[in-house]
Amino acid sequence: MTTPIDYVPPAVWTWNAPNGGQFASINRPTAGATHDQDLPVGQHPLQLYSLATPNGVKVTVMLEELLAMGHRGAEYDAWLIRISEGDQFGSGFVAVNPNSKIPALLDRSAAVPQRVFESGNILLYLATKFNALLPEDPAARTEALSWLFWQMGSAPYLGGGFGHFYAYAPAKFEYPIDRFTMETKRQLDVLDRRLAQCRHLGGDDYSIADIAVWPWYGALVLGHLYNAAEFLQVQTYTNVQRWAQEIAARPAVRRGRMVNRNWGPAEEQLHERHDAQDFDTRTQDKLSPAAG
Repeated sequence: MTTPIDYVPPAVWTWNAPNGGQFASINRPTAGATHDQDLPVGQHPLQLYSLATPNGVKVTVMLEELLAMGHRGAEYDAWLIRISEGDQFGSGFVAVNPNSKIPALLDRSAAVPQRVFESGNILLYLATKFNALLPEDPAARTEALSWLFWQMGSAPYLGGGFGHFYAYAPAKFEYPIDRFTMETKRQLDVLDRRLAQCRHLGGDDYSIADIAVWPWYGALVLGHLYNAAEFLQVQTYTNVQRWAQEIAARPAVRRGRMVNRNWGPAEEQLHERHDAQDFDTRTQDKLSPAAG
């Protein structure tokens, strides 16, 4: 194994300068707002402030799935938060999410608006609010929630671990890449064994567990994350592949993946979403059930 230059940590860490890497300009060791910036507010009770990263896609897929099921109260305005430009440190955003991470949801349907942050909590909040996409049977509900929280605990090793050191760090070092590759492949094996037993993570029914896990691990095995499909040999996880492809074909998932996306092919981007008509006719045709 190659050895990086030895680093001896000081007795007390001090932040002298950004430590490099793609996101160095927005990293800092303190919380709170850096500038005054009000958030825009649209016509719907549900106001989403987000970006189409895997964590953001969870929520837009959830909302589009609810709308596809006929829950008109799930209509929402989705506003683009440009994290590379520091929008998440504006005073308005920090008021909705003091952790300055996307996604953040503000539910204005009650007299006192309810802020909801952390993507897993937003999924659980919406599932409870609309009584949808979470089983009512206690055993099935518990199984689905176990996989929801599995994703909360596991994905940081995929994104902040493997993804960071493999794709974003300013230099490549074997030790962290090897360490987090091993863990990522172990997690894929966990999913593959589970999906050999049932169609979806919670059991027979599609739920918020699938909606939480798919934007990370489904995107990974479909080749959409970190350009790492060959490196990880994702085709060997055949049960995860089957599950990922099935979910990717859902019209609501296709729509949700577009919302708040500001990179990639133009036809896959919808910077803001305020109405179903914001998906143009050509895109709607592609997203129709017949097209899947």
